[in-house]
Amino acid sequence: MNQEAIKRRKFIDNSAKAAAGMIGLNALGLPFARTFGTPRPTRLPAAPRIKFSVIGINHGHIYSMVETAIRGGGQLVSFYAKEPDLSAAFAKRYPDAKIASDKREILDDQSIQLIASAAIPNERAAIGIEAMQHGKDFMVDKPGITSLEQLAQVKDVQKKTKRIYSIVYGERLENKATIKAYELVKNGAIGKVVQTIGLGPHAMNPQTRPPWFFEKEKYGGILTDIGSHQFDQFLLFTNSTEAEVVTSQVGNFNHKQYPELEDFGDTMLRGNGATGYLRVDWFTPGGLKTWGDSRATILGTEGYIEMRKNIDIGGRPGGNHLFLVDQKETRYVDCSNVPLTYGTRLVDDILNRTETAMTQHGCFLATELALKAEKMAYKII
Repeated sequence: MNQEAIKRRKFIDNSAKAAAGMIGLNALGLPFARTFGTPRPTRLPAAPRIKFSVIGINHGHIYSMVETAIRGGGQLVSFYAKEPDLSAAFAKRYPDAKIASDKREILDDQSIQLIASAAIPNERAAIGIEAMQHGKDFMVDKPGITSLEQLAQVKDVQKKTKRIYSIVYGERLENKATIKAYELVKNGAIGKVVQTIGLGPHAMNPQTRPPWFFEKEKYGGILTDIGSHQFDQFLLFTNSTEAEVVTSQVGNFNHKQYPELEDFGDTMLRGNGATGYLRVDWFTPGGLKTWGDSRATILGTEGYIEMRKNIDIGGRPGGNHLFLVDQKETRYVDCSNVPLTYGTRLVDDILNRTETAMTQHGCFLATELALKAEKMAYKII
């Protein structure tokens, strides 16, 4: 097995183990290990309501995406990956899914309603375009699109076909503290939102990363990639249907052995009456017991909310921590029992042709902001 295949195997094995272990850790209330997934709920999957397939499994997020679709009522029937080692690992996890000999086999199967993909990032848009052109909805790992040219093509095909192009911004859609925070903001708990601050630090673990991870053309840049979560949340909490990038910057401070890698990026945003700041990086230290101390603060005219999504370094176990300060009190909100509804809503949308999981405009706008921020970013170092 060559070096690239070995790295791919390590990466996918670690991610698969993470997804499998999250249920047990969550049930025990233990701190989460350094993994790439988010905690999975312990609810049983819904009865199958749609059939779906997978094309492209280059990132381990595909495992949590599949579980999300199954929980929502999806039945995994087949998958295709051009890499034999990744295909073998996926088949081991989902032995009932048929291994397709070619992606055309999946695209031409009229019984399949949804295609999920975590292919190499710059290949995802093309897969999505083919899926939509074949009458299928598309669920894709972030970044779901890596260039403004791809975005224009995807938007054109989506408009013509009326299919769903759903980018899985997991820090919002699959994070219980974020879901709870949105409920509180929507109900006026902190008044009118003035600003959001999103911090998305991640663990590097370079020994597990495949070669494409270090090639900017393939991963899209740090703001396009992990920054996309923060752009999405800015739009959500400020209720912005329009927004602009004020300024942005990126840098490679400490990974010169990977010249195309960006290990730091930040951006200032302006939306419909509110502002935002986000910072993402690859500097999570080895002593942290999770993949990143992801945080967000929402400032309102009557109070503020802070989320500590993956870990509370102050000592509380697990993730999904939320702190609310208003005119009356300061309180802690445990979000561990908040239901995750993205999978169910996505399947509902597929069946009913609605937009309850995510609006298509919002999905594309978050990506557009990330792509523009990346393109205009000042190179610090």
